[in-house]
Amino acid sequence: MRTILSCLLLLAPALGLADWDATKEKIEAAMAADVRGEADTDRDRNRRPVQTLEFFGLRDDMTIVELLPGGGWYTKILAPVMAENGAYYAAYGTGRIEGLAEQPGFGEMNLTAPEARIYRPEGSRLYALENPDLGVEGADMVLTFRNYHNFGPEGRAAMNQAAHAALKPGGIYAVVDHTRRHMESDGPENGRRVDPVMAIREIQDAGFRLVDYADLHYRADDELRYEVGRATVTGNTDRFTLKFVRD
Repeated sequence: MRTILSCLLLLAPALGLADWDATKEKIEAAMAADVRGEADTDRDRNRRPVQTLEFFGLRDDMTIVELLPGGGWYTKILAPVMAENGAYYAAYGTGRIEGLAEQPGFGEMNLTAPEARIYRPEGSRLYALENPDLGVEGADMVLTFRNYHNFGPEGRAAMNQAAHAALKPGGIYAVVDHTRRHMESDGPENGRRVDPVMAIREIQDAGFRLVDYADLHYRADDELRYEVGRATVTGNTDRFTLKFVRD
């Protein structure tokens, strides 16, 4: 028995690597698919999807939820990767990706949380979130890319709590967003940036534990002085990449 256990322990890293290799192949195939136009592929070098998804621990047999997919940049990668062995859900603001369901490899894509309402309260530049329930239980991973900055405190809390409710114990909450200087007040040049220390505190308050961070999107020449849309930083913003686990 002791010999068998020793062999299994030795094999575990190799098996994990093999799982990643299979997932990586699917990611690279999705990145090369015709559904991705030049505007998508031009951002590959900056967004580094292979390295980012490896850091978060993505595997092709997981059940995952992407929050606020926007125009579907990551959807075009994630949904085909999960189509055969896993399950892909998109939640909140999914209108722009509905047409992808007609594309090859996207037939198994699921849109969820139809009752969720995202709106901007009068006088606020940030959004609120009502009815945030994702309608998913026991998910392996919830991901959100460059969306955390869009919400006010209550909206962020609602999103974090919904992610927690959707994940299984040990499930991963993956968060990437544009970096703001710590404790910097709101101003005209930081509306699409987030203080990562604040984000960590809020997400931990929702019942998560920070387990890792990556400098994959660290940009030393982004001085955190200008808004994300400024020509001097567009496509080169410093972004924090945080990995949380639901206890």
